[in-house]
Amino acid sequence: MKLGVAGTGMMAREALPLLGQWGWEVCALCGTKRSRVLTQELCGQYGIAAAYSDYDAMLAEGEMDVLYLAVPNHLHYDFACKALEHGFHVIVEKPVASNYDEAKQLAARAKEKNLYLFEAITTVTMPNYEKIKELLPRIGDVRAVSCNFSQYSHRYDAFLAGDIAPVFDPAKSGGALMDLNLYNLHYVLGLFGEPKSVRYHANMSCGIDTGGMLFLEYESFYAVCIAAKDCAAPCSYVISGSKGYISQDTPANACGVVTLRLNDGTKERYDSNPPGSRLKLEFELFAKEILSGSRRRCYEMLDQSLSVSRVQTKARLGAGIRFPADQIVM
Repeated sequence: MKLGVAGTGMMAREALPLLGQWGWEVCALCGTKRSRVLTQELCGQYGIAAAYSDYDAMLAEGEMDVLYLAVPNHLHYDFACKALEHGFHVIVEKPVASNYDEAKQLAARAKEKNLYLFEAITTVTMPNYEKIKELLPRIGDVRAVSCNFSQYSHRYDAFLAGDIAPVFDPAKSGGALMDLNLYNLHYVLGLFGEPKSVRYHANMSCGIDTGGMLFLEYESFYAVCIAAKDCAAPCSYVISGSKGYISQDTPANACGVVTLRLNDGTKERYDSNPPGSRLKLEFELFAKEILSGSRRRCYEMLDQSLSVSRVQTKARLGAGIRFPADQIVM
């Protein structure tokens, strides 16, 4: 599989050394004009044939089959649209788009053109996450769900000093809900589907949420999703039921050891995730699904991405957080 990569930031640099091991041939890398030197250095380091500082030029000239978009959130929709129009399959880093309207349009376009569109969200490809689904019936009726993914961002001090990175920039679709809490949303919605209602209580600064608590109401329980970039806390995931609970003490994007404790004293631990990069399983899955020719798994995953985007957008707009991309009120 020939892959073109757009972006030279943290996610691209994490994946580039390993993509060849996961069944991909990276044949083109696109950065910005500002990052031209870095782009060329990365191409030299990883044997990538073509370096670009213009995305349109890469789309016109590149020989890839698939585009991996590791660019700031506000560019996801535009970059994915252009790639689909050029007939390329697309892997877009989370979130799939800035809001539900954009996500819905991307999904429709991919299906219309019979192309693959994946949101790169590690949680849903982890064997430990599948194990949680398997264990759920054993804890009886679900009574409460709590998720906490909070880590003090190394960019937060600079943000307070006025140096605003994309992750803290409302103009670039940033914020804790779009970043860390997105993993929590995929974690919960992948297990229980969409909630009846959603409320988001955010820590606001300079028009962006640096942290917050998301309340999801289901028929018989509430799920609370906490995520923060302005403070740290132990990662904690607990699904409590009438017969016991399931817990993890790792963030949703890693989905580590799963512990089952039942009211009768039973305690079981599971860890089926392979060692190594957390990105490995998703990129192997993307390659396998595209080579299979079947769109079923891709479009099932895309449906979940749309559900998450819909809930995320409702929560964000309900908290008064608006992006330039929000042209349509949900």
